[in-house]
Amino acid sequence: MEIVKVLLKQLFQTPATNKFPTKYAPKSTIKFLDRIKKGELKLIPPIAVPPKFRGKISFNREKCTGCQLCIKVCPTKAIEFIPEEKKVKIFVARCCFCAQCNDICPVDALSMTDEFMLSSYDKYADELVVTK
Repeated sequence: MEIVKVLLKQLFQTPATNKFPTKYAPKSTIKFLDRIKKGELKLIPPIAVPPKFRGKISFNREKCTGCQLCIKVCPTKAIEFIPEEKKVKIFVARCCFCAQCNDICPVDALSMTDEFMLSSYDKYADELVVTK
């Protein structure tokens, strides 16, 4: 499985992280940006999204057969079945981005995107619930 390869590779790597951006800038952030403009502080530029990055899940409704294998394998129970439509609903706020649902899907209806700016005050916001 792909996940085992990734886990073994990450086991021997040092973490490389960048500060996570927020959707809503507090006053302290605005003051911080003003200090950067004045040259008082230096900002580390963002890095490119690495290959095979596991970001927000993408769902192709037409490909989905409703087999529910993704639901069975999801460790955080982020995927729910909609019986009327025989399709799934994915709650991104619950997702741990392990990609097990992606790996097990027999028709490749799920895929991981490079979208990572997912912060919101509402865990049920439209951008955090994937249905199509």
